[in-house]
This record gives sequence, C-alpha cells and structure tokens, in this order.
Amino acid sequence: MFIKRVFDIFLTSMALIFLLPLMLLIAIAIVCDSRGKIFYKQVRVGKNNKDFYLYKFRSMHTSSDKQSLITVGDRDSRITKVGYFLRKTKLDELPQLINILKGNMSIVGPRPEVRKYVDLYTKEQMRVLQILPGLTDYASIEYINENAILEKLNNPEQAYINEIMPTKLQLNFKYIENQSLWVDLKIILKTIKRIVIN
Repeated sequence: MFIKRVFDIFLTSMALIFLLPLMLLIAIAIVCDSRGKIFYKQVRVGKNNKDFYLYKFRSMHTSSDKQSLITVGDRDSRITKVGYFLRKTKLDELPQLINILKGNMSIVGPRPEVRKYVDLYTKEQMRVLQILPGLTDYASIEYINENAILEKLNNPEQAYINEIMPTKLQLNFKYIENQSLWVDLKIILKTIKRIVIN
C-alpha cells in the first residue's frame, strides 16, 4: 500500500498547512473556555492489535473520560461550550492529522476503538485490525450523529456493544474488501458533505 501511504502524506501535509491558522484559533478558544490541556490523547487499538495514542482537541472537562468511554447526546454535561462546537463540526478530530503523518493512522480506514471494546471482538471481527485505522470511513459517515442515537436508548453502552459496534464492523469489512484510492476519495468527499449538511 505504498501509493496509499504517499497519498496520505501528501494530502495530510497540504491539509496541515492550510488548516494551521484555524487550529491555532481552536487552541486559543479551548484555553479561554475551560481549564486543562489543549490536546486530549487516548489509547486506541491500531493495526496488528497494537496500541497507540490518538490525538484530539480537548472537548470535555479534564478527567471526564474516567466516568465513561462513550458520550451520550450532544449536551453531555462533560462537554465544554467550545467542545460542543468542535464535536458538532468534527474539528476536534483535526489533530489526528499528526497520527496520520506518524504512520499509525490513515486518512481512510476503520475508526480505531479503545481496548475495552476490541477485547469483545470475535475472531472474525479481529480482521479489522489487519489494516491501519483511519480518520474517516463508511461507519463514520453512517453514524455521524452517534451521540444523538445513543441518547434515545435506555442502556447506551449495551446498545453500542450489541448493535452499533457490530454494524460498524460490517461497514469496515465492506471497505477492507474493496480498497482503492478511488474509494478513499469518494469516502473523503462524502464525509465532508455529511459534515457540512449535518
């Protein structure tokens, strides 16, 4: 997948140059809005079942992730005012461009999960770890409003484990079995479109 890697590095480098002023403004907004670090890092599971640190702009109050690994609803009380906007527009994900340059993520690929949920995968589902995780994929487009979906359920975590996660994995396999730069471009464009109209 040498061509895919070159594609990732080129697009990510261009994106970082173009988005740097915006990222600086986001950093300032986070500092002004609440106490804590600008960036948030969390251990996720990557290719070949290896852990890595995934980077995001901090969108929650410090140590909020100790309560739960999933957020429920757009107005989860742990989310800061600036964080709500960042999550709504997906701008909190921009620091993952660094993950892509480092080589532990790709632009397009299965979204990386936390170890807690990967430990629940079946042997068949573990196939998703054969390729680099990505910034976006079919599942990201399908579940762009995942928090709002979970908010309506009585037991959000169980619903995630038993319903949403298996569906996401099936969408991941759809991508794995039909990988190409053309498919990547289509997913990138569809992602941008969903974010704009969401």
